[in-house]
Amino acid sequence: MKTKNSYFIFAGFLNFFTAFLHLIGGQLDLVNPLLQSSLSLEIKTQWLGVWHMATIILFASTIILFISAYQQKFTTELIKFIGYLYILLSIPFMITNLIYGILVPQWILLLPIGILTLIGIKKTTIHA
Repeated sequence: MKTKNSYFIFAGFLNFFTAFLHLIGGQLDLVNPLLQSSLSLEIKTQWLGVWHMATIILFASTIILFISAYQQKFTTELIKFIGYLYILLSIPFMITNLIYGILVPQWILLLPIGILTLIGIKKTTIHA
């Protein structure tokens, strides 16, 4: 039996929190006001689709991280991809912070998930 990977577990919990916050908090703060705006129906529909695509990615990657913490069901490349993806997803929010001088805190959650995932990969590689 594979030993548990605490980095994947912690990244998974942080990812689940992020997904839940995105689903509930984002719906109240961003989605509902956008849907009530005067934007065209086409723009609202496309934006809403992309929003829910992000929600699906957040929850799906949470499941992958939790399963990977205990079992070797997914390839190292998939987990590494998730780690790099989260680091890359945090960059636009950091740049937005700098350009507009407004705290867009998404990167505070996304960046640690990516880093923890990559550290977990190193731990798995070393102890495999």
